[in-house]
Amino acid sequence: MRKTSQLAINDEGFVFDPLTGDSYQVSETGLIILRKIAVGQSDEDIARTVSEEFDVPEEDALADIGDFRDRLKRLGLS
Repeated sequence: MRKTSQLAINDEGFVFDPLTGDSYQVSETGLIILRKIAVGQSDEDIARTVSEEFDVPEEDALADIGDFRDRLKRLGLS
């Protein structure tokens, strides 16, 4: 099971890891990305959503998602 699916996430971007007790704050974009990662959506599908939602090129959204995933790994959340 992915650790991201175990995170408690609220609509304001507050993220709580019940396994460690750590909490985090994510932006509106990060919230969308994190929720979609947690349910197993592909980076390409997430990039399409982010591109439509925030009117950015899909290539930029895909790069940002890669950066976000790297951050999650460094924090031990994926």
